[in-house]
Amino acid sequence: MLQINQQIAQELNVRPQQVEAAVRLLDEGSTVPFISRYRKEVTGALDDTQLRDLEQRLGYLRELEDRRAAILKSIDEQEKLTPELKSSINAATTKSELEDLYLPYKPKRRTKAQIAREAGLEPLAMDLWQNPTLDPEAEAAKFLNEEHKIETTKDALDGARQILMELFAENADLLKTLRDYLWNNAFIHSTVIEGKEKEGIKFSDYFDHNEAFKTIPSHRILALLRGRNENILSLQMVSNQDLIKDPDASDPCVSMVAEHFNIKDQKRAADHWLQQVVLWTWKIKLHLYLETELLAKVRELGETEAIRIFARNMHDLLMAAPAGAKTTMGLDPGLRTGTKAVVVDETGKLLTQTTIFPHAPQNQWDQSLRKLQNLCEMHKVQLVSIGNGTASRETDKLVAELMKMAPQLKLQKIMVSEAGASVYSASALAAQEFPDLDVTYRGAVSIARRLQDPLAELVKIEPKSIGVGQYQHDVSQSQLAKSLDGVVEDCVNAVGVDLNMASMPLLTRVSGLSKTIAQNIVNWRDSNGRFNNRKQLLEVERMGPKTYEQAAGFLRIRDGDNALDSSSVHPEAYPVVEKMMQALEMQDAHQLMGNSDKLRQIKAQEFIDDTFGLHTVNDILKELDKPGRDPRPEFKMVQFKDGVDTLNDLKIGMELEGVVTNVTAFGAFIDVGVHQDGLVHLSMMANEFIKDPAEVVKAGDIVKVWVLDVDMQRKRISLSMIGPDAQAASKPAQKRDGKAHKKGPMKGNQSNKRGQNKPQGAFADALAAALKK
Repeated sequence: MLQINQQIAQELNVRPQQVEAAVRLLDEGSTVPFISRYRKEVTGALDDTQLRDLEQRLGYLRELEDRRAAILKSIDEQEKLTPELKSSINAATTKSELEDLYLPYKPKRRTKAQIAREAGLEPLAMDLWQNPTLDPEAEAAKFLNEEHKIETTKDALDGARQILMELFAENADLLKTLRDYLWNNAFIHSTVIEGKEKEGIKFSDYFDHNEAFKTIPSHRILALLRGRNENILSLQMVSNQDLIKDPDASDPCVSMVAEHFNIKDQKRAADHWLQQVVLWTWKIKLHLYLETELLAKVRELGETEAIRIFARNMHDLLMAAPAGAKTTMGLDPGLRTGTKAVVVDETGKLLTQTTIFPHAPQNQWDQSLRKLQNLCEMHKVQLVSIGNGTASRETDKLVAELMKMAPQLKLQKIMVSEAGASVYSASALAAQEFPDLDVTYRGAVSIARRLQDPLAELVKIEPKSIGVGQYQHDVSQSQLAKSLDGVVEDCVNAVGVDLNMASMPLLTRVSGLSKTIAQNIVNWRDSNGRFNNRKQLLEVERMGPKTYEQAAGFLRIRDGDNALDSSSVHPEAYPVVEKMMQALEMQDAHQLMGNSDKLRQIKAQEFIDDTFGLHTVNDILKELDKPGRDPRPEFKMVQFKDGVDTLNDLKIGMELEGVVTNVTAFGAFIDVGVHQDGLVHLSMMANEFIKDPAEVVKAGDIVKVWVLDVDMQRKRISLSMIGPDAQAASKPAQKRDGKAHKKGPMKGNQSNKRGQNKPQGAFADALAAALKK
């Protein structure tokens, strides 16, 4: 364990003592949110990102140690464990290195080489290898054996060849040499399977594509693998020689095998035969094995990056600004089946539901307007949340007309993503919450609630169903679920949960709480009414001291017995606040909370003791200054361009406002209100080089974009975040002083004044260049 801690400390660039403390807390059952928030003194203030990385790496290294022990035991039981081999196994730092060393000793099915050994051909193989001056035919004649069906010299030499091929192919040092070389020099080559050109048109970019294994980005390897899985593409590993098609060039991998075993063509009797053994070893034993391994490696790297991007987008979506506790109408747009309309109160409770038919084929526009107006007046609706699916822009127009017709309602309309709403509608949770409500209305309820509080509503949906990643269905589902669950847990605990309002799914995401205990909390509320203080949590069935310790700081009670229960101050730290109040001669925490003048009089160092250090005291002071603060941003609305409702309405060069729906490794997808997200490629996000789109935008951002191209056939929209003026000014700016000067994208209502006097033709030139690229 000590060695594992030291390795993790080196990888994370932290002290071994920090890792040791974090591992101990994790093993004791503490959660990452609890450790990062309330055990800063113990871990030296490791944050939640470091702790998540530590937790993941800890799991891998422990699995590695378990596998190491199993391999040592297996080889030892075979009585083949030499001191040198044991040392090599103990020095291995990856699972692949371990498996390479274990390969010759790994129990396997009966191979051709084993059959040859049983026929007594091993001495022939070793003699020819060690002494190439021997004549293969003459030597093979000595090993004829009718009992083992070695009837000709060819049979004997074939068996000897199989023995050497297996011996060569299972050499750990050679495998490492080849693996390193191929990783740095080999290419993945994709071709279309004959006859699949039309069926696989979406993979047309990869019908004849070469890219280095070492540099291929995550989204492209996942696209290639998807193409192979759909039987459209064929993938293979190729070298530089294969690409340039030089018939005279020798394969460097074959040369490496020969060199490793000191096999040279010196025109000796056995040299040609040994050269053939080397060639067969590479082509039959090693090429496919290493090709499979390299593809697995880039797939794993691609999956890791895809999961990282999904997790980042998920975080941004969950931490999106809440509209707040306001009576909200939710509209789930539809055409033939009508638009489902619901109203929920400020707590999310369903008040009423109905269906309107403003669009074709019924076209009950005026009747729908009157019905919506009546609902808004009756329930004092403040917000209208419109799902962004089919007929969303038409429904948005309907609400806009209602706002113009009845300004006294003072409505605000917002279009929200309805991703995952249908999943929630059909879930057991929705059925439990609304047993008598038609499934179509449940989706409208979700659309309304996710405007009020995205976090509280989205936790009810399986994270991967929300669809803010790339190739999420192609990656390891267990790893994806684990990563996303961690993101949801971190977000929920960063915001905090109202103990008297939270749903069971939201409570389940609180540090330390299981589904059973979350349900028990709801049951306690149903039986006893609201919680008045955090101590009452200990009355909940199965809520032990450890669970209480993990959860209490993240559960808030508003207007309770103790003002501190509405803050993120942990109950274990209440004595620290009491000492502060005594020092300031205050009787009630209400007098201290939010009182910046008084809090500035407190010197944190004076309240440090053996239990609470400077990190905790400073955190307490920050929380008391702004008690119950929400880390999420201020709520803003996107304004889609009037008259732009479908792909047909888009024009090259058109300026639009949109909202970022998804950020990938190659760019960002933007909803501009035409039922099809557009893509801003990485190269069109800023006037400077950026490596990651996340440097510029995140999911939920409102941005200004310009239309580059519209592909009607494939329903693809190309957008740019670099405006016409910025395009015109970019080249001169980069030349000044010989340096590229920073020029970021324009968000919201920001504008770029630079280059305003440049002719508009420069933008057209930039568009043409981008399209050509």
